[in-house]
Amino acid sequence: MTFTETPREQTPEQASERAPEQRVRTAPARMPGVWRAGAARSSVELKAFFRNKQSLVFTLMFPVMLLVVFGSIFSGKVAGTQTDLKQVFMAGIIAAGVMSTSFSGLAINVAIERDTGTVRRLAMTPMPKSAYFVGKLVRVVVTTLMETVLLLGIALTCFGLPLPATPERWLTLGWDLALGTVACALLGSAYAAVIPNSRSAAAIVTPVFMVLQFISGVFFPFNQLPHWMQTVAALFPVKWMAQGFRSVFLPDSFTVVEPAHSWELGHIAMVLGAWALAGLILTALTFRWRGPRVR
Repeated sequence: MTFTETPREQTPEQASERAPEQRVRTAPARMPGVWRAGAARSSVELKAFFRNKQSLVFTLMFPVMLLVVFGSIFSGKVAGTQTDLKQVFMAGIIAAGVMSTSFSGLAINVAIERDTGTVRRLAMTPMPKSAYFVGKLVRVVVTTLMETVLLLGIALTCFGLPLPATPERWLTLGWDLALGTVACALLGSAYAAVIPNSRSAAAIVTPVFMVLQFISGVFFPFNQLPHWMQTVAALFPVKWMAQGFRSVFLPDSFTVVEPAHSWELGHIAMVLGAWALAGLILTALTFRWRGPRVR
């Protein structure tokens, strides 16, 4: 005859002893936080940037080449002032450097990652999607600071650009650089939506980058541009960044040839802040996590 042992009922004490083990087995994995994931993503972004020699050279060295070439060509004073023409150009090229790293570099990079499926794969991971943008912003801030220091170093040592003379001008340099970087980065992220694939990224981004430089007072004194061109340039952030940098490095007497005959620092901050907000909204509305060729 076969006897079957019936399971014994567990006492409350025995059940409580087994509960912690069961909770360990069934507890869900903890999702990474935004800041922790953002820090990890920022490290990946920076390593990828510095390991890509072509991107490093084009992004950082293109404004430097423009600085050296045009700085060696320009000579004389700006009409109606005692300010050297090359110093006006030096102030403007810093704004172009900010746009190069934050707008052009970011738009092209996002377009490439979307076309290759990198963005789609990242969106399918447990990483918070906001960490992707944190990583991009950290990359832009680091590269923009490097670009600015590099341009300033060359302008100071080779072309005699004076350092900011007062703490107020250093402060203006800081907030103009910060607002301009954030505004251009968010606009670059939004502009990536119009780039159909990675092969056409540079062709779609570079003309915008170059045209805005020419009409925003980078290569020529802003007051010497046609009136309609000044009006169009005033709609975009590069003109205001360049004007802010002129207020930092050029004497106050130069305002005699500025359109408003003043530096308009409050207006500069307002316009750049508005463009940063507009870029954030446009990015939220247009950013796609999948390219047309990615399934």
